[in-house]
This record gives sequence, C-alpha cells and structure tokens, in this order.
Amino acid sequence: MAIRAIFYDFDGTLRMNIPDSWHAFGEFAASLGLANTQEDRTRMARWEHYYFAESSEIIADRAAFPEPGDFWQNFCERQLVIMGANAEQAVSLAPRMHECMSNAYRPLDMVPADLVETLKILKSQGYLLGVLSNRDESYLEYLHQLGLGEFFSHVIFAAEAGVFKPNPGVFKYMLKRAGVSAGECVYVGDNYFADVLGARGAGVSPILIDVNGVFEDPDCPVIQSHSQIFPLLEQR
Repeated sequence: MAIRAIFYDFDGTLRMNIPDSWHAFGEFAASLGLANTQEDRTRMARWEHYYFAESSEIIADRAAFPEPGDFWQNFCERQLVIMGANAEQAVSLAPRMHECMSNAYRPLDMVPADLVETLKILKSQGYLLGVLSNRDESYLEYLHQLGLGEFFSHVIFAAEAGVFKPNPGVFKYMLKRAGVSAGECVYVGDNYFADVLGARGAGVSPILIDVNGVFEDPDCPVIQSHSQIFPLLEQR
C-alpha cells in the first residue's frame, strides 16, 4: 500500500536539546567525582528512553514519589546507578545531581539542519504531514516559533487521546484524525521503546531516527538525518 502520510515525534525528533540531557548529566556527574565514559552516557540515554516510554518503573515511581522534587531526585539516583555508580554513591550524589540539573541545565532548542528542506520536499510531493507527541498539552505555538508549523496538517498531543505512547491507542487516534489507514502511514521518532514499538503495535511502519547511535541493532529502518527518509519511501 502506498504511503500517504508521514507523522513525526516532536521532542528529540523535530527539535533537540543542545546539550542533550544525558551529556549534561554525565558532565555534572564527572564534576562531582563520578568518572564516566561516552559508553556510560549512551547506556544511560538508552535507559532514559526506556524509562519515559511509560515503563513499569516510571509508573511505580510516580505512585511512590508524588512530589516532583522527590520524583526527580529518585530519577537522578536511578540514572547514577545506570551510569555505573554503586548504591552508596548514587544515594550520596543524587541530591546534588538533582540540584545541578534543576539549576544549571538550560538547553537550547536545535532544529536539525536538513529538516526544513526535507519537509518542504515531502509536502511538495503530496505527503500528508503530521506530528504526534507524548506531551500533555498543545505545542502548536511552539512549532510555529521553531518555524515548523506551516508544514503540518495535524498536530496531536497524546493527552487528547487519553493514552500515551507506546500504547497503540494513541497511534490509532492519530490515524483516525488524519483519515488514513495504518498501511498508508509511517511514523518517525527517536525513541525505540515509545515510537517504534508503539507505531508497530498499531500497524504503522516505524522509522527510528538515531543521530547519536543510542540503540544497538534495532529491528527497524534507521536514519541518522531527516533527508535519509527519501530512499526508504522509494522502497515502499
């Protein structure tokens, strides 16, 4: 079935943080005495993607730590363990890491260099373009501030569907809104656990954009830049 629609994830796909959170976390951890390598940071990034894809861990942590400060300090403790800290180090450093990330991490927005031209071409070729994010409120104005709003016919946030990625229900909501079938749509996102598995569960073909090589041997098409989507579309 010919592809008619291309939907994108928002955060980490259409816009990125500079520096990314795991790089900043690794730098802060090193400044506090926890040596870490690029491999450690990549492992942490992979875990972070898993954690925020509505994992059983984050569901349990939301219930156990209803106060935001407690939740994020616990999150820092988890990250430190993933990065290689022992349990004692993690407990000791977590409050300071939370303070560092809260007070000093101020990332800038970055729109990938080839994104606008890629979207222009896709739109001129007649593809229906949309965005589906796990955000809990509208980000349409933000898209326009980034110079991207004009390209998308549908801008969907998961909370309006009542379910979040990777639940297939949010992708089915997306398809209904767009008026296309699963076989006519591809979904591009940076989180294997939320985007690839969620899209696939709804019958939508996933494409993983993995600029930093976070995921090891994912079982799906992978691109490192947005313009690399064209050969994949030609194969359909």
